[in-house]
Amino acid sequence: MNELFVQGFTVEWSEIEANSYLWDIPTIGGLSELQFRRPVTFMVGENGSGKSTLLEAMAIAAGFNPEGGTKNYAFSTYASHSELYRAMRLVRGCRLPEWGYFLRAESFYNVATQEEAYTGPGRQSEKYHEKSHGESFLAVAQKHFRERSLYFMDEPEAALSAQRQLTLLVDIYNCAAAGSQFFIATHSPILLGLPGAEILAFNEDGLQLCAYEETEAYQVTEMFINNRRQLLKYLELPDENMGSD
Repeated sequence: MNELFVQGFTVEWSEIEANSYLWDIPTIGGLSELQFRRPVTFMVGENGSGKSTLLEAMAIAAGFNPEGGTKNYAFSTYASHSELYRAMRLVRGCRLPEWGYFLRAESFYNVATQEEAYTGPGRQSEKYHEKSHGESFLAVAQKHFRERSLYFMDEPEAALSAQRQLTLLVDIYNCAAAGSQFFIATHSPILLGLPGAEILAFNEDGLQLCAYEETEAYQVTEMFINNRRQLLKYLELPDENMGSD
């Protein structure tokens, strides 16, 4: 039996305006349904391919604030989210998540500011603004990753070093093994290497399942590492240090 919190979704396109830009996104426009099979689902694709738009709509449909945070966060700095969530119906499992978090790299500053505003008697602030960007991202994981919970993460690697990405990789794996579910939009070849995850590729042909080695993030990184000089030559760049002695 599929015990995932979110087993899929459907979209009622009759509820989307005919002139909406959503129709023009190849991976989203006209997408009527999608099913999920694994505790961790990665969304990969080029900038503007629609992965963040879809992740955002799913998070809002699941009850999270559009700018991020827990379900207890209710604020708005700038309403930039699409109307896709209004037409989306999540297919939920029989279990209910005990906790959850929506992490958006681009709006985390706003969430960190709001977290301080929410502090009061008996509640101590995590003081995310006093940490480096990467440290604050990991602090969120350490505080909010729990068993049997639901998480949406949009480019969580944005502020993390390669070593910290490995740390996050282990944290996600252990949390998913404890009954949690993750949806993650990412460009990180490190995070994409998580064992047992399902990878959805967003491209001109629509949404397609793909293997780790088939992702562009993996292929470009591997090509650069193994053929750096040839690639720099192709890009008409020197392979030595800039400047003169």
